[in-house]
Amino acid sequence: MFSQLNQNVRQYMLVTFNYWNFTITDGALRMLVILYFYDLGYSTLEIASLFLFYEFFGVVTNLIGGWVGARLGLNRTMNIGLGMQIVALFMLAVPATSLSIPWVMAAQALSGVAKDLNKMSAKSSIKTLVPVNAQGALYKWIAILTGSKNTLKGVGFFLGGALLSLIGFQYSVAAMGCVLLLVFIGSMISLKADLGKAKSKPKFSEIFSKSGSVNILSAARMFLFGARDVWFVIALPIYLGTVFQWDHSAVGGFLALWVIGYGLVQIIAPKITHLTSGPTPDGKAAFIWALALSIVTGLIAYGIQQAWHPETVIIVGLMIFGAVFAVNSSLHSYLIVSYAKDDGVSLDVGFYYMANAMGRLIGTVLSGWVFQVWGFSACLWVSFAFLVATTLISLGLPKHKRPVTAQ
Repeated sequence: MFSQLNQNVRQYMLVTFNYWNFTITDGALRMLVILYFYDLGYSTLEIASLFLFYEFFGVVTNLIGGWVGARLGLNRTMNIGLGMQIVALFMLAVPATSLSIPWVMAAQALSGVAKDLNKMSAKSSIKTLVPVNAQGALYKWIAILTGSKNTLKGVGFFLGGALLSLIGFQYSVAAMGCVLLLVFIGSMISLKADLGKAKSKPKFSEIFSKSGSVNILSAARMFLFGARDVWFVIALPIYLGTVFQWDHSAVGGFLALWVIGYGLVQIIAPKITHLTSGPTPDGKAAFIWALALSIVTGLIAYGIQQAWHPETVIIVGLMIFGAVFAVNSSLHSYLIVSYAKDDGVSLDVGFYYMANAMGRLIGTVLSGWVFQVWGFSACLWVSFAFLVATTLISLGLPKHKRPVTAQ
């Protein structure tokens, strides 16, 4: 039955399958590292430092990876990403006495490169598989890919917490490495060799985008993801475990449900934005949804600062934040693929996700530092400030031109 499908649909399904499997291991590994090393007595700032190379090399990878993908093909960059994640997982499967900070940071660096090669390859490939005049279909395909990825990342969070409780850190990462190895073999056999390869070989100097709309959207994306990670990545799991006394399974399960819900909202984002922006949203829609997210975050920050039923505020507020953030993220993911030029699409997408990774890097470092020095409510106020910046930057995004009616 699979062989009878349209070739583009088959390639889309293969890319999505690869992306799904990678994402589960990526989410599980993040939760495993945070909870395992906190149990070992690491401070939140020290745990954040373990992810420093993960995020930093994500910045570098997106900047260079788009150029590599345009020259070599997206199938190769996706497979390289899968292979590097396998190596990173087996690096962490060593005895606990060998898990020094430099070793873990090196493994995380490999994982960061792998993650962004995989994501850039998956997002860019969709542009090559959808007809140029089918922007509504492009939005839906991007939303499905992005939403399903985040839903499975939530599954990974839960899996990471559960595996840590059941079989321990070393056996968990080794098992994930074995599963991903099977996926890697299937991908090597099945993906098209010319997927996403540019007709003309782009020069290295072309890694920086020359498109004004791509640059503006990239800046908005940087602050958007910095705003999420400054309180979600390090501060929130530690806060739930220390202040509310939640165990590993509870923390992993709650964050998993949040990310799963977040992913499901991303999948239906085209239906949500259709109510206000039509089938193909523009810069105005990005501004409106960024403004809404700013307001939600400001209210959560105020509630926590005033210690007004903090557990309820966090649980309910996080659900609302996740839904609104999901629409923002899905909108951005569509707009970048829409703005990107057709030939060598990975160049523009890679530059954009470089900004995304920069936001994650800034957010991760601040999540550990701000939480350790000033507490959880301060992380939320930094998030609010970042979202205000996202909102203001989004004013510069292109808007649909309205047809001129005869007077």
